[in-house]
Amino acid sequence: MLATLAPRIERVAGKLPRRVFVLTSPEIWALWGGTFLESFREEPIVLFLPAGEKYKTIASVDKLLRQMVRAGGDRGSLLIAFGGGIVGDVGGFLAAIFMRGIRYVQVPTTFLSQVDSSVGGKTGVNLPEGKNLVGSFHHPLAVFADVDVLGTLPGRELRAGLMESVKAGIIRDRGLVRYMEENADAVLNRDTKALEKVIAASIRVKADVVNKDERESGLRMILNLGHTVGHAIEQVTKYKVLLHGEAVGWGMIAALYLGVKRRALTRDQAMRLERLVHRYADLPPLKLSVKRLAAATGADKKNVGGVRRFVLPMGIGNAGVVEDVTQAELEAAISYMLSHAKGPRH
Repeated sequence: MLATLAPRIERVAGKLPRRVFVLTSPEIWALWGGTFLESFREEPIVLFLPAGEKYKTIASVDKLLRQMVRAGGDRGSLLIAFGGGIVGDVGGFLAAIFMRGIRYVQVPTTFLSQVDSSVGGKTGVNLPEGKNLVGSFHHPLAVFADVDVLGTLPGRELRAGLMESVKAGIIRDRGLVRYMEENADAVLNRDTKALEKVIAASIRVKADVVNKDERESGLRMILNLGHTVGHAIEQVTKYKVLLHGEAVGWGMIAALYLGVKRRALTRDQAMRLERLVHRYADLPPLKLSVKRLAAATGADKKNVGGVRRFVLPMGIGNAGVVEDVTQAELEAAISYMLSHAKGPRH
């Protein structure tokens, strides 16, 4: 698919404009840049964003915007975000604000970005106070996900990305949960058909939810299962210890614990889902303060007017948002999460 990208884009965007920008990382471009360029008659202008959450900032956006201006970008320009979730988030934000908005296309290269961040129109950057606190909703013209590029993805990155598929199954698709349980070896060994099945099912879950609640005023919040505590972990560790999917994996374990305590799901269901989390993700142990992590959840974007909103699993294939989680409940869930790394112990 990557070698035929230009005509695919033209089918949804029409003739390519005078200025086509590609935002990517040096590492992705070194691996796949040649293949990417094969179908373009005129070479796009390549913009580079270094890998890592520390570059997902307003400062990076300012630098890239100025490069686009100097290269002659205008309102008719097209931007292609070619990389993982950080490239996709920043690229979408660039497209949303450059010349008050230009068209863009997502070409995600990690499992996580293929099943999650490239779908749904969320764009943005981080602040020191929290993740994704600056951004906008700006939908791409299309998302082109090529399974072949996952062949060069490090194993840890694949496992971390699969946490979003586990999450999709927990909140909306019990059939996906069952498939991932029964086909774990094939998925982890990168069997093409197995990966395509999981990716397609994950995208369907997210697309269905986004179509019903684009601006995250209600239902879309369930897509943040595991993210309240996950984002807090990332913030406290300054994004240097865990991959995003790993942090979400830990956050889901905290949410499952809380779900059991609130009788939203049974212990057997929670144990089954925790086993699934640990089957796919090799979660590194955490040595963090319970109270510090709990305090860091205060920056969660779901919170409004001082009300702490928390996504809870409610069975397998169902989830909901609650607004009355107490400090004691949150700390107990985080304490449980921090105390174990080998599997469920409800």
